[in-house]
Amino acid sequence: MRKLSCLLLALSLAVTPSCVTSGTHKKKVAAMKQAHDDDVAAAKAREAELSKKLGALTTEHDTLKIDRAALQKQVDITTATNIAMEERLKQLGQNVTSLTTQNKQAAAQLEELRRQKAAAEARLATFRNLVAKLQSMIDSGQLKVVIRNGRMIIALPNDILFDSGSTTVKPEGQKAMAKVAQVLATVNDRNFLVAGHTDNIPIKTSRHPSNWELSTERAVNVLQLLVKKGMSPKVLSAAGYSEFDPVVANDNDKNRAQNRRIEIVLQPNLSDLPSLDDLK
Repeated sequence: MRKLSCLLLALSLAVTPSCVTSGTHKKKVAAMKQAHDDDVAAAKAREAELSKKLGALTTEHDTLKIDRAALQKQVDITTATNIAMEERLKQLGQNVTSLTTQNKQAAAQLEELRRQKAAAEARLATFRNLVAKLQSMIDSGQLKVVIRNGRMIIALPNDILFDSGSTTVKPEGQKAMAKVAQVLATVNDRNFLVAGHTDNIPIKTSRHPSNWELSTERAVNVLQLLVKKGMSPKVLSAAGYSEFDPVVANDNDKNRAQNRRIEIVLQPNLSDLPSLDDLK
């Protein structure tokens, strides 16, 4: 607004030279120019000052971002460390109820782990005792005790129990099953599955149209023999797997002989069963 007034005054002086002297005119023009220059200088100074403040604010903003990132990293480290977190909570005077709850939960979990360990040790003792009682039959080759798919299995080869294609337990097999029944009857709180297995050579008779019928009937007959020799029928069940659960490939006579077997499986499936090396 001041600049506009100066320009209007200058124009009025220029068109009316007769009203003022030449010296007065020059002085006024000089004064107006000086005022204009002062205004420009003041505007530049304000602009420079604002620019400086903006730069300072930008620097402060960047510094705050860096500080915020550093603080967030520190918070993450503190959160990940239980001891540091507890100390931080104490320093801040915050409520430690959540930590008390976590400690109670941890104590409960520890107690559960101790209970599970005790149960596992009890099972291990049962299995070691079972292996010890069957050791003579293991040494003579009448049976094997193996761990497969988390289960303890007593495996008896068919040659001891049955003639080829037969489901009648041989006298030698009956003696072996009597010893097994005597041992298994001492195992408390445990169920057993008697499983029949064949090789992949098909059978087709009026009594056994396939290996399914053969393996199942053999399993049932062994189960009945175990009951006859003293085991409770309440802890026994039977199943036939035909040739579909081999322990080795059915690619030669020796392997097929291994696949023809009766297995007595301790139930249920114990996923936390110790390895076979632990039983030795």
